[in-house]
Amino acid sequence: MKKEDVIKEFKDAGALLEGHFILSSGLHSSKYLQCALALSEPSRAQRLSTSLGKKILDNIKIKIDLVVSPAMGGLIIGHEIARYLNVPSIFLERVNGKFELRRGFSIKPNSNCLLVEDIVTTGLSSNESIEVIKSFGGNIVGEACLIDRSSGKANLDTELISLTSIDIPTFNKDNIPENLKNIPAIKPGSRNIS
Repeated sequence: MKKEDVIKEFKDAGALLEGHFILSSGLHSSKYLQCALALSEPSRAQRLSTSLGKKILDNIKIKIDLVVSPAMGGLIIGHEIARYLNVPSIFLERVNGKFELRRGFSIKPNSNCLLVEDIVTTGLSSNESIEVIKSFGGNIVGEACLIDRSSGKANLDTELISLTSIDIPTFNKDNIPENLKNIPAIKPGSRNIS
């Protein structure tokens, strides 16, 4: 799938939103990619995950034992990628602000784990997830995501394979452009859900 195809999938799903958003990272943006909406239609989810799955197999040449995703954003795409790779899928949940394994999930020592997220912006959630996986003795073989918002600038502890990369400017709270300051900010992410 080419970049324009991925963007079209998001636009067709109404999942490329415009306004004033506070991202999970705390950064502000004029655009938000709502992956849950893009993946809510099974046929679209299959097209996107098949394309990303092929890219994963082209880039990771060792056996993947397990797909691990951070909740909430990574749940659907993580499951779809695990289905494509025919491996189990588990997810991490935030408990008191920190990722943990719950629901009886486990990571066997020395298992080759692929981290799968929906969007990567700063890499904060990715690196937090990697630390949890390593704490259980899992080997990180790479990370995959639908869209790399950082355009390769995220500081990750592993190689990132993205379906596409989109450069959408982000701003910290001290340098929000005037045109965004006049729009009420909404926080659509799941990081601070209690």
